[in-house]
Amino acid sequence: MRADRLMSLLLLLQGSKGKLKARELARRLEVCERTVHRDLEALSGSGVPVFADRGPNGGAALVEGWRTSVAGLTDAEAQALAVGGPPNALAKLGLSGPLKSGLLKLAASLPALQRRAADEARQRLLIDARPWFEADEELPHLGVLRDAVWRERKLRLGYRDFDGNASERTLDPYALVAKLERLYLVAGTAAGPAVFRVSRVTGARLLAQRFERPAGFELERFWDEWCRRFGERRSNYPVELAVAREGEQALAAARPASDAALIQGSRRGRDGRKRLTLDFEKRRIAIAQLLELAPAVEVLAPVELRERLAEIARGLSCYAVSSGCRPSRP
Repeated sequence: MRADRLMSLLLLLQGSKGKLKARELARRLEVCERTVHRDLEALSGSGVPVFADRGPNGGAALVEGWRTSVAGLTDAEAQALAVGGPPNALAKLGLSGPLKSGLLKLAASLPALQRRAADEARQRLLIDARPWFEADEELPHLGVLRDAVWRERKLRLGYRDFDGNASERTLDPYALVAKLERLYLVAGTAAGPAVFRVSRVTGARLLAQRFERPAGFELERFWDEWCRRFGERRSNYPVELAVAREGEQALAAARPASDAALIQGSRRGRDGRKRLTLDFEKRRIAIAQLLELAPAVEVLAPVELRERLAEIARGLSCYAVSSGCRPSRP
């Protein structure tokens, strides 16, 4: 969207202390240098005092002292504009409203030509990042967590981990991270920075004591490293499957994109089924995802999972046929 790119270009120039080369602007805006030159000409033609010099010492800059006028930008609006991201993720953080109002104020600061282009784009393009048929996680303590993060106050947190173990601890809440449909708290502990899933928080109390962020801590770098380590150390529960044609789509929908690609790319055997091995991380995850896919998806190994699924299926069948017969206990 050109109006959006022009706005980004204008803000990059305004935030720079000197000239920015076309190559650097192209890298930041993820376009070619020719597009940057066209956009600079468009800004100049719309009344923005921008100039560009060619050569080794050249670059683009705004006339010294000139600034866009974005009056009344609130703290929440500035936070939303700085964070960016999908609308549903900002909604989870409570920043969707400030993002809309902040963008309106930024749009109002653009020249008339680009304001018209932005208005037209909003009527022609809409990005809805919400998934189909997926219920939102309950986050009753999000308000306290967000308040603690912004105010840099210590937090007394009740938490229940993946296995159901409950604990309570005092944390230094550094940041909130929205990853797809899930929200995480990054916090300092006695053992160093750690990550907590917000939907598993059972209690949160803001303490009077403040904390200081560790020197050199960078959220994006920490998160990238944590995700890499999480992928390496997570539990493994490999399951060998035979997948009939009618079960492929349902199985792929229940699995990550990498598994969906593996399912699609696997060859069929003589019986028309695909044989492949997927990692379900934990046994109970495999049971929950595979039980409703039978008989289109058959478990070949491990044997204990195959037997457990058969036991559950027999119990459900027995319960459905006769009200006097109860299913076996899980």
